[in-house]
Amino acid sequence: MVEQGESGARNGVNSRFEQFRDLEPAERLKRVVEAAGLDQNESRALSGGGALPINLANGMIENVVGTFELPLGVATNFTINGRDYLIPMAVEEPSVVAAASYMARLARQCGGFLTSSTDPVMRAQIQLLGLADPFGTRAKLLNERAQIIALANSKDKVLLSLGGGCRDIEVHLFEDTPAGAMVVLHLLVDVRDAMGANTVNTMAETVAPLAEKLTGGRVRLRILSNLADRRIARARVEISPDVLRTQTCSGEEMASGIVEACALAIVDPYRAATHNKGIMNGIDPLVVATGNDWRAIEAGAHAYAARSGRYASLSRWEIAASGNLVGTLEMPIALGLVGGATKTHPAAQAALKLLAVQSAQELAEVAVAVGLAQNMAALRALATEGIQRGHMALHARNIAIVAGAQGEEIGTIAAELAATHDVRVDRAREILARLRGG
Repeated sequence: MVEQGESGARNGVNSRFEQFRDLEPAERLKRVVEAAGLDQNESRALSGGGALPINLANGMIENVVGTFELPLGVATNFTINGRDYLIPMAVEEPSVVAAASYMARLARQCGGFLTSSTDPVMRAQIQLLGLADPFGTRAKLLNERAQIIALANSKDKVLLSLGGGCRDIEVHLFEDTPAGAMVVLHLLVDVRDAMGANTVNTMAETVAPLAEKLTGGRVRLRILSNLADRRIARARVEISPDVLRTQTCSGEEMASGIVEACALAIVDPYRAATHNKGIMNGIDPLVVATGNDWRAIEAGAHAYAARSGRYASLSRWEIAASGNLVGTLEMPIALGLVGGATKTHPAAQAALKLLAVQSAQELAEVAVAVGLAQNMAALRALATEGIQRGHMALHARNIAIVAGAQGEEIGTIAAELAATHDVRVDRAREILARLRGG
């Protein structure tokens, strides 16, 4: 758990917004802006419509011709380690924001989510080839640990002043590869509030000549690893059966269904892939909204899911002795508050202010809690009515828009599509024609 001082207080922000989904977008934005204390520029950035000026976009990537927008929603009801959070989520998929908010509401009734995290340590890899004695090479590098760490830290005095820097090394030996025997030197670097890619890559390039000198080998790769297994975030939630029950399903039945659904993901990689995708449905939108690298998070998550040699579920669900449903999620989450789009994209800066997180570790803990909420939502649906009922009801609005509906027509058509469980574009066009007297 990341501790916060008075500077980390949320000024009384309450994430429980009654009837938030019934408001118009402008009214929702007003409530969020007031709750989070955002200024006019931050409000404008969140509302879209030129949030990323073309001149900024042109400086971020190559061959820029314009910008591409995603819907930005805010998930409500989240209580994490006793504090309330409003969660910005940039995502195109219906039901994601609603599902996360609803599960957070259930969790809120039972104390919310508890989270913790390790220090923000990233790995840099330096690949050594052409070695006459790979085992001797490993020993030489370990013997020169202090010299290697000192050289790595010589290039980033600012990071050292913030309490970060290269902490340790590891040496991995691979005797039989398509390129022959190789030794890989790992630098373990505490990157503080950065995602850390540039920092660890620079350290790897700095240390590479020394590694060649010490071993007589030849360096090829000098690059970070996105399997950030020293940068772990964990979330836990415990829900009582009374909170889980619905009109058609008891809380005990619901809990058992969730546990049984998760069990398949633990043993079957085909199910695990979709199970973990559901977790990332919650995490990725937050990562995108804050200007972080969602490809890196995805790569690390799925590699971690296969760390045993078999791809499996990232989360676990069980029924405690008390009868309560307990869910846990553990995974690497390398997010930053400084560097990259987190500092150049106005909407990302506004999203971070909305979150009011004080460190990269806290951001990672929020992300893993959202991932667990999303996972619970998917399993709850699968264990009872199936995933399509709730999802297609929300998807019906998209279908209505595709059919050409505008304004109030969208809600009217979506409601009829959902009521008949016939969510198709051709059916939406029939309803639209009828509404317009065609």
